[in-house]
Amino acid sequence: MQALIYSNGSQECERAESLLNSVQFPDCENPRVFLLGADFSDRQFRAEFGKDAEYPQIAIGLKHRGNLKETLHYMSETGMFL
Repeated sequence: MQALIYSNGSQECERAESLLNSVQFPDCENPRVFLLGADFSDRQFRAEFGKDAEYPQIAIGLKHRGNLKETLHYMSETGMFL
């Protein structure tokens, strides 16, 4: 399972990366981080996630899960925290 993080390099994005690195997903590689300015533009980010989207945006298993709070909720509900 792959985890993707769309990051602007903020502290919240670093927290998301640290969290996803610490959780053991079955058959999961380290999260792949896409960085604003290097991998995508703000215009591309807004087109993909909406004009009010917050950083980071996270996908797990190639399904978009949302920002860090939404991803934590998903992970808690699916038992990813033991």
